[in-house]
Amino acid sequence: MPAEKLINIGFGNYVLAKRVVSIVNPSSSPMKRLREDARNEGRLIDTTQGRKTRSILVTDSNHVILSSIQPDTISQRFLQDDI
Repeated sequence: MPAEKLINIGFGNYVLAKRVVSIVNPSSSPMKRLREDARNEGRLIDTTQGRKTRSILVTDSNHVILSSIQPDTISQRFLQDDI
């Protein structure tokens, strides 16, 4: 059975690559609403450890993950072939 690819999203936190639907910048109004709606519904996972949120990951289970890593950096980690 092949190993699942994990992506480092900062501070020792990982997410399964195949579960991520999108990586977005958190500064727009719709993304701020997405964050608040997820918080109110209990679907928000904050992995920033108190630092500034620089990217939002949305999963196929509709969970919203906050990361303090830039979206470009996370996308580069998706493109790397080493597991």
